Amino acid sequence: MASRPDRLAPLAWLVATALTALGWWFGSGVQPLWWVTWLAPLPVLWLAPRVPAPRAALATLLAFALGGLNQWTYLHAHIGLPMPIIVYLIAMPSLVMALCVLLFRRLLLRGRHLAATLALPTAWVAAEYINSLTSPHGTFGSLAYTQMNALPVIQVAAIAGIWGITFLVLLLPAAIATQLAPHVAKRDRIPVAVTAAFLIIATVAYGSWRLEAPATTTMRIGLVSLEKPIRPALDDADGQALVARYVEAITRLANAGAQAVLIPETSFATSASTVPAFAALARQHKVIVGVGIDFKGDPRAERNMLMVFPSGATAPATYSKRHLIPGFEDHYTPGDSYTLLAGTPRIGLTVCKDLDFHDIGRAYAERHAQLLLVPAWDFSMDGWLHSRMAIMRGVESGFAIARAARSGRLTLSDDRGRVVAEASSEQHDADVVGDLPLRDTRTLYARWGDWFAWLSLMALTAWLALAFLPRRAPRWIEAPLSAS
Repeated sequence: MASRPDRLAPLAWLVATALTALGWWFGSGVQPLWWVTWLAPLPVLWLAPRVPAPRAALATLLAFALGGLNQWTYLHAHIGLPMPIIVYLIAMPSLVMALCVLLFRRLLLRGRHLAATLALPTAWVAAEYINSLTSPHGTFGSLAYTQMNALPVIQVAAIAGIWGITFLVLLLPAAIATQLAPHVAKRDRIPVAVTAAFLIIATVAYGSWRLEAPATTTMRIGLVSLEKPIRPALDDADGQALVARYVEAITRLANAGAQAVLIPETSFATSASTVPAFAALARQHKVIVGVGIDFKGDPRAERNMLMVFPSGATAPATYSKRHLIPGFEDHYTPGDSYTLLAGTPRIGLTVCKDLDFHDIGRAYAERHAQLLLVPAWDFSMDGWLHSRMAIMRGVESGFAIARAARSGRLTLSDDRGRVVAEASSEQHDADVVGDLPLRDTRTLYARWGDWFAWLSLMALTAWLALAFLPRRAPRWIEAPLSAS
């Protein structure tokens, strides 16, 4: 007859797997609940030292794969990715998390309790960082973006980048699981609890303090997106009709006090080096006008371009998108330079997906930008997430963001990640105007870069050594719950 622990083991496995899957479903994806993310891994981490390694790995793999299906509609229906790519995008994070949990389990069972607690978040950070260096989508998928509504927490990005946020999110469940693990002595629990509590409390205290910083100046900015027609030629009837509608909208925002107005990415297609209607509008209303252009003027290199018409300039300032979406933008030639408008405040130019990559943010930080103008085009369902990825670059590197997205969100955010004005352009026209605080901010991350990610890589090497170098194990680990 099976013992009581043996009878409970399958039920515990199923419950832990289901709870983590449920937590990952609501704590990740395109519209996550930030507080759920902190708790999602806890059930499988609780389970890990109580079952054999294969069962712990299977529970983790299954839970995160099932939770990752929350992206199915987005990846399949909205973006239209092929099935093998969707499977990869859901399965790979699940596999990485399973490996992280196995490392946590091994160190815990070897009596390396503090190392086990730190190993889970550092291993995940290391994996995220390597992915950001190799993926054509940059930092897309980072756990850090789930925390964009937790303003005190995300301020740590000004020191450690998104890697610091990811570390904290996984540190908490690892610390709790260590406290609850069997056969961990009280004297071994205390260092784990103190370390986790200190890091989390210090982060929240620093973030709360940073959010109190006053603005040095403000700039009133308008954003507008007109959903259709999509990318008409500037000189045909549809194009001219859309120009007239945008002129009307920009005039309305200028009359509301806007000093700059921005419209979305590739709103028009043209081979001309300027757009007279927008240039005249900028002069007439003394307003900066930013327009997303599909530029066909160079037969050797079609560009995804931002044209900006300052009120007193004779020619527009231009910027060509550097990071292009594979499969969707293969016909464009990537840009290779940065553009900063003359005068003050110091305004930089970039386009949509460029801000999935932190190198763009650091480049403009080196140029002391206070504000970035960002035309964009999203996939409706990901409007919140993609706008917050851009906002994170401002927190990391110290500048405000004015982002106008077709089929997404229009957002004005300061260098602390606060959204001061927002409107949805998902499947309909939208506009917004607001006073955007600007500061002269120099962040540690902008100066030191990905130091925390490199520290995590080095720490991971140490945890692997502790996990696999020969060491005699305590007798109790020979018989965890149903383990063999």
